[in-house]
Parts: sequence; C-alpha cells; structure tokens
Amino acid sequence: MKQLIVALLIIITIITLIVVAFTINQVSQEEQRLKSDLQYRSTLLAQSLKESVEPNFINKSDAYLQNVVERFSNKERFAGLGIYDNKNKVIAASSVIPEASASAQNVVANAMDADKANGDFETMGNKKVYLLAVPLHDDKSVVGALMVVQNAGYIDDRLNEIWRNNLIRLLIQASLLSFAVLLLIRWIIFEPIRGLVETLKLARAGGTEQSPKSLTSSFFFRPLVKEISNIRSSLQEARISASEEARMRLEKLDSPWTAERLKEFTKDILRGRTIFMVSNREPYIHTKDGGKISYYFPASGMATAIEPVMRSCGGMWIANGTGDADKLVVDKLDKIQVPPDEPKYTLKRIWLTEEEEAGYYYGFSNEGLWPLCHIAHNRPIFRKEDWEKYKKVNQKFADAILTEIKNQDRPIILIQDFHLSLVPKMIKAQRPGAVIGIFWHIPWPNPESFSICPWKKEILDGMLGADLLGFHTQLHCNNFIETVGRELESMIDFERFTITKNGHVSSIKPFPISISFPNGFEKVKDEIDKDEKEKLLKSLGIKTRYIGLGIDRLDYTKGILERLKAIEIFLNKYPSYLGHFIFIQIAAPSRTKVKKYRDFAVEIEKEAERINSQFKIKDWKPIVLLEKHHDHKEIQKFYRSADFCLVTSLHDGMNLVAKEYAAARYDEKGVLILSQYTGASRELKDALIVNPYNGEQTADAIKEALEMKPYEQTKRMRDMRETIKNYNVYRWSAELLKTIVNLG
Repeated sequence: MKQLIVALLIIITIITLIVVAFTINQVSQEEQRLKSDLQYRSTLLAQSLKESVEPNFINKSDAYLQNVVERFSNKERFAGLGIYDNKNKVIAASSVIPEASASAQNVVANAMDADKANGDFETMGNKKVYLLAVPLHDDKSVVGALMVVQNAGYIDDRLNEIWRNNLIRLLIQASLLSFAVLLLIRWIIFEPIRGLVETLKLARAGGTEQSPKSLTSSFFFRPLVKEISNIRSSLQEARISASEEARMRLEKLDSPWTAERLKEFTKDILRGRTIFMVSNREPYIHTKDGGKISYYFPASGMATAIEPVMRSCGGMWIANGTGDADKLVVDKLDKIQVPPDEPKYTLKRIWLTEEEEAGYYYGFSNEGLWPLCHIAHNRPIFRKEDWEKYKKVNQKFADAILTEIKNQDRPIILIQDFHLSLVPKMIKAQRPGAVIGIFWHIPWPNPESFSICPWKKEILDGMLGADLLGFHTQLHCNNFIETVGRELESMIDFERFTITKNGHVSSIKPFPISISFPNGFEKVKDEIDKDEKEKLLKSLGIKTRYIGLGIDRLDYTKGILERLKAIEIFLNKYPSYLGHFIFIQIAAPSRTKVKKYRDFAVEIEKEAERINSQFKIKDWKPIVLLEKHHDHKEIQKFYRSADFCLVTSLHDGMNLVAKEYAAARYDEKGVLILSQYTGASRELKDALIVNPYNGEQTADAIKEALEMKPYEQTKRMRDMRETIKNYNVYRWSAELLKTIVNLG
C-alpha cells in the first residue's frame, strides 16, 4: 500500500509540474496580449482627445479643458484624464490624478522631453492603472501634455482566473486519475496478485484448492497461473513422495527424523486426536510500533524446541499473551493462526493482570522455583501472596484448557515447565480421561534442596496429576522420585519408574530435548558466504583475528560473570592474544521486572567495562556486550563466524545454545566449550568440558580452542553434529508422544 501511495504521488507531482509549466506559459501570453490591447486602445483614445484638447490648450480655454476632463471621468476601464503645461503644472485633471501625481509627472515629463507618447503601469492606491501621456504642440514647440489613465486591474483578475481554473482542473484530474489508477490496480493487479499469494500459500501448505477466479480470469497473469499450477503439481508430487518415504521410515529407528516424518508419525499414532500444548511463554509475540504491528520469536529455549514440533503436528498452543499488540490480532476467542506468514497451528492467548503476572511469574516462578531448582547459590524467595497468585493463574490456565477440550475425546495435553506445576491435577480432576504430560525444562534439585519450599507437597501433588512426567536427564528423574518418596505418601516402582498416588499412576522418564536439526537454516559449503565474518565485524565496528561467542539470556544461572572472569584470566595468562581476540557476548534482557535480574545486568555491564579498561589498546577492547534481542537468522551469522562458543551455565536442564552452535557449523569448524553442569554435556562428548567455577580451566580451554588443529575441529564438530542429527527435536517429540499415547 505504501508503494502504491508513493507511485500515485509521483504521478500527481509530474502532472502538477506539467500543468504549472503550461499555466505559466498561458499566463505570460495572456498578460502580454491584454497589456498590448490596453496600450493600443489608450493610444487611440489619447490621439482622439488630442485633436480636441490641443487647439483649446493653445487658446488657454481652461474651462473647456476641465469640462472635457470631467466628461471622461469614471467611465468603464477609464479612470481619468489629465492636462499639463510644459512645466508639469496641472491645467485640468480628474480627481484620481492627484493620488498618482509623482508617477503621472514622471510619465508626462518623459513624454514632453522625448516629444512622443510615453506610457507605464503604475499603482494608484490599491488599483493598478495604465498611464499614457502624449505631447501637445503649438506651431513651434511642445507646450504641454495630455495624459490618459486606464484601469488595468482586470488584467490581474484575468490572470488569477486562469490560475484558479487550471488548479481546479488539476485537482479534478488528479482525483479522477487517482481513483482510476486505484481501480485499475485493485481489479487488474492487486486482486490477481492477492489470488497469486493465496495460491502460493496453499501450494506451500499442501492445499489442493483451485486458483482463485480473480487470478484465473486475468489475461495478464494467465501465463504465470499456468506456471504456478505446474509448480503446485510438482510440489504435491514431491510432498506425496516425501510422505511415502516418511511412512516407510516409521519403523526404521536409525533413519533421520524430519518434520515430514514426525507429521506422518503423529498421523499414525494420534489417529485424529488433537495435541494441546500449554506453556507460560508464547511462541510469537506481537508488538506495535506507531501504526505498524510486527512480531518476533522470544529468546526461550523451550519455545525454540517446541515450536518446530507444533509446525509438524498442528493442534493448539495455549500461552500467556504478553505483547502490547497481542490483543489486536486475535479473534473474539483470543485465537490466532501461526506462524503468521505460514499458519500451521492455533495459538490461544490467556490474559493476566499486572498483579497476577507480578505474583505468579516474577514472584513465585522466578524468585522462588527458578533459583530453587538451579543450584547456582542464589537464595529463593517465597511469599504467601505470590503463591496465591501462582495458584490462581494455574487455575486460569486449567479453565482455558478445559474449555478447549470439552468436545474432545481422549485429548492429549502437553504442559511445559515449572510455571504450571499445578495444572495437571486441576485438569485430571475434571477430565480423568484426558492424557496429560508435563515436561520440566529446568533441573530438578536433590530432595534436601527442594524441601525448603513451603508448598512442596502441593507442587508435587499437582505434578503427579500427569500421566507422564518428563525431565532432561536420568539424574533429574532420580531426584524427583527421591523427593516424592520423602514428601508424599505414595507407591514408587523403581523398576518401571512409576509413582502411584490415590490410584493414579505417573510415569517418570528422561527425554533429553534437542533442536530441529536440520534447523531451518541449511546451507551447503559452497553457499556459505566467505566474507560473512568480515561483514559481521564491520557491522559491529570492530577488527580482530579471533572471535569467541556467548549467547544467553541475562540470567545469573548462565555463568556470564564466571565467563568474563575466565576471559580476564586468559588474557593475563596469554598476552600474545591482546589486540587479536574479541569475545562477543549476546545477552538478551530477561525478567527485567525482577530486581535481582536488573542488578545482575548492571553487574555484567560493570564487569565488562572493568575488563575492557584493563586491557584496552587504542580502538581495541576484548569484550563486546550486546544487550538486545537477536532473531534466529541474526544469531546464525554469529554462530558461523565464531572460532569458539563458550557455554558456562552454573546449572542447566539442557542448554540448547550448545546444540544450536554445532548445528550451525556447516563448515564443521569451530570449538564448543561446555559446562559440565548442563544436560548437553552428557550428549556432546566432543566439546571441551569445563567446570565454570574454575576460571583457570576455562581460560586454558579457550587457548586450546583457538590453537586446535583444523582436522581435530572437524572431527569433533562432525561427531557432535551427528549426535544432534540422530536425536533432534522431531525424534524427541516422537518418543514423548509415543510414550504418552501408550499410557492413554
């Protein structure tokens, strides 16, 4: 629409310039014609009057001359008459003459001096007039002058009329032209193109509908329609072939899992049942900038992992709407089809008040449960009012789920993370036949650590309403079962890893989550931009030979302070890298309404500034801190450019950054330095495993990474990529769904 408006403005501007140019020319010609006509008529009148005035002037008949003057006053376009002697003295004159005495005397004087007619345009009061003087003679010489005064205001009136008429004509023409162009664009171009876009969307989504009538009936787009039809047919054939291939792979566990294979797998095991994904975090956040609405994908490991699954399986994702434009884009049931550019599933948004969000999310979830589960030496804070809000919001989520599944037979509900630990029991109490799974994306601490929570029994009881409880590692499963054994009356089967409470059986299993490898940014080696690293450094305004990379939310569990300290130790220990090495830390702002997170962000900034001040050389500094959100495509450039990626979480359920870095390295180069306290360290054995609390060890690992031989980098990276490829998020989802379906 913006381009259309610009095009119309350009057309109207060009037409306006043409009209103005022609009008200027027309006005100039008309002005010249009217002035020439006035001068001609004034000359004829002056010569006619001269024959009557000249004899009487010589005879000094002043009364006669004044009578002549009065007789010609106030005529149409004739303003007045004046008779002067050779000393510029007025002998007889109309009443208007004194107003222009100075102008009149100049015209008269010039006429007598030159002994010929002399005229000029002047202004008398507010009126424009034309003054013409002719000399009067006796037998020997010039004895005076006769001056005719003509009204010339009608000339300006005529010129203004031309401008006014042409501008009105321009306005009418521009309006008609704009209207005609809009109609033409709408019916000849816009409607067919919209039909073309819909056809392409259908083709990409696998639809079989015919092309819209507006497209097929368009003469201009008929050749394009034919080609699109051919492309759509080819896509359908390719999709059918992919489906057949995926179907053949279903029983072959060693074949790679893809989105298409997962789609066929879910069709086979769900048999029409709908998946309901539930989480606090939504996968797409809509924001408003002025009058424009846009969206972005949040910096969330959970959303990063789950979203590709929903694209493949479809269904509904129920989440908390947090964007300032989220309410503007949903329908009356608070739903929207996503992804926005290629809808695959439904997103239903739940709205929380500021008080609910403060207590449930920022309070109990992030000041209580988060530090409780992450053993990172931060004291949890538990407040009764936060717990009440937590229960209230969990009930709000449960009510929304119950509304959606009321007409569903044996619905499958997958609840994500620690924000919604009470929801499984709330749903099970109303819908015993619903199959419920909850996946805990963060670590589960040992029983002694968890026992300090004032509402530990309620949380455990709520979680055991699920049929399946999933954790990243077997250690977390063990910790959970031991915690339940200490806190609740229940029957635990260590052989089958189940917990039975009040006659309900809950299975506890590890499902190490992964990413969508191939992850949507596939490139072959020949397609990789060889200058990508240089372009990235130029965009950041830095120069360096080596790049280290850290990508995290600004969270105290990610070990960012320990990471920066290791960089300081590295530069002190190996000064040859000064001026040649830069560490880029991308730190997306997180939970900024929690004071501990705000203080932590300030602490990170001060620490980076301190280290930079210590080592700075001219324009070089060792640490570049980027405190803003980056989308997935932007982050890929950093992954592919970094010589190593440093993941130093103090305690993490999995940490998908480690897997994303390896997945992005199509060149099979680069080194991953990974904390031993991440779930990923149990899978990615070829990373350099470090204790993040040991700065010396991390510094030595950085040196090893920078000096590692290319062939060793390739071997390590190839093995890690193969691990991720064999167990990607599609396989994770398939195993989770297969397990939960077998339970229900």
